[in-house]
Amino acid sequence: MKQISIFLENKPGSLFSVLSELKKMRVNLRALSLADTAEFGVLRFIADQPETLVEQLRNTNFTATLTEVLVVGVDDTPGGLADVVEILTTNALSIEYLYAFVSPHAPRAYVVLRVEDITRAREVLKKAQASVMNSLSI
Repeated sequence: MKQISIFLENKPGSLFSVLSELKKMRVNLRALSLADTAEFGVLRFIADQPETLVEQLRNTNFTATLTEVLVVGVDDTPGGLADVVEILTTNALSIEYLYAFVSPHAPRAYVVLRVEDITRAREVLKKAQASVMNSLSI
């Protein structure tokens, strides 16, 4: 699955400018993460039609990139996330970052994972019968 990342200056109004543009574009965000350093922030999110959307954002002068990520359904119970991380860890796969979200329409939680070897991680998770999502129709 594709994730959009937008680099933002670490100053008041930067986040609002992106969110305002996404609102004008009528984008429904499915998952979202914001991380920062002293100089800049990285807004990461999942939305429909990411290839088209990233081009539209670039055309409005945002520094936007596409990144391949995994989205995995996990049991929405204590330890659900630990079970997925254990599969990756026992197979010597490093997680670069992750963020999670829940769906009001499903009894599951979902975790967005960026890993060092996405192809191998997908194979390992599927072999372990983890619920790797191909799209976010939740």
